[in-house]
Amino acid sequence: MKKSIVFFLLISGLSFSQQKDLKIQDLQPKSENFVFPVVTYSANPSVANKINTFLQVNELEYIPNSGENPFKLASTATNSYSNYVYFYDWKKLDTPKNVLSININGEASGAYPEEFADWKNFDLRTGNYINAEALFQASAAKTVTGLIQKKIKKRVNGFLVKLKSEKNPSEEVQEQIGLYEGCFMDYSLNGIRYFFGKDKLTFVAGRCSNHAMRALDDLGSHELEFTYKELEKYLSVYGKNLISGSEKMGQTGPGNKLYKGKIDGKYPITVLFNEINEDDSFSATYWYDKNKKPINWRGEFVHDHFSITEDDYHSEELKEWIPKALIEADLKGNKIIGKWQDYKTKKYLTLELEEL
Repeated sequence: MKKSIVFFLLISGLSFSQQKDLKIQDLQPKSENFVFPVVTYSANPSVANKINTFLQVNELEYIPNSGENPFKLASTATNSYSNYVYFYDWKKLDTPKNVLSININGEASGAYPEEFADWKNFDLRTGNYINAEALFQASAAKTVTGLIQKKIKKRVNGFLVKLKSEKNPSEEVQEQIGLYEGCFMDYSLNGIRYFFGKDKLTFVAGRCSNHAMRALDDLGSHELEFTYKELEKYLSVYGKNLISGSEKMGQTGPGNKLYKGKIDGKYPITVLFNEINEDDSFSATYWYDKNKKPINWRGEFVHDHFSITEDDYHSEELKEWIPKALIEADLKGNKIIGKWQDYKTKKYLTLELEEL
């Protein structure tokens, strides 16, 4: 009981103005369709560099300082998913001192335009992206997932009761009932957005409708609030230290992290690993620091071991990707050690990376 009281005294006693050295401006060239955040942090510039690299590579598929307009791929739909993506505004949220949460709003257009809202959360002690699952004890992940699902079901089922209480439901109401009865609610920590507040964590689950049915969806996205006090018994050591303002770090996994190192001991590269999925699959982007051209990896991460494929090109004849290289490597603390093998020549080169 005493530990719990101390934990929340630490939270309540934090000065949330301790981020005075952190500023966010608009990435240039700013325009009506591109208002995107760029961070400066005089107390720790390397943290700001990591955050900006993550945001620009992850959202814009742009490597910072590579000499081109950072919005080129997004504005021409020449990104990896062939969609036009516009960013209309961003907002810095009020958070505990160790955390930076940024809300980003925009629109993506493929076959049709679709507005989006997203939240990016960073650990200001390291500059690392904060993965939701890292906040909680491994043994408590299912419990927290269950709490999230329970709140979604309560919200949807409450609205269903209201709809079904109508005596002569219109065709639209009947369609709404069908929509909410078939709503996907089984979100996991790995597949849900979230953001920090001063005294609470808010998870944001996607709406029940697809684009075609959106006009019928009166509920929209599900914002599910949990106070830190409610979640305290489920938090990992890392999560507690992060929220309480402690400078103690703790080890977290490689997902959504930046690594720097060399191939063959002489070619400097930087790697951004994306999220490690529930099936252990992941994708990553790396680039040689000299030319800053993005190269994609795909692979699996199992028991601290990476098995990675670097594709060369897509064969229209074979209808498949032809590999350029195969990589086998191990995570050892904050380092990744392994070998990069040329797919054609079978020649091996060493791979050595260290977490930034």
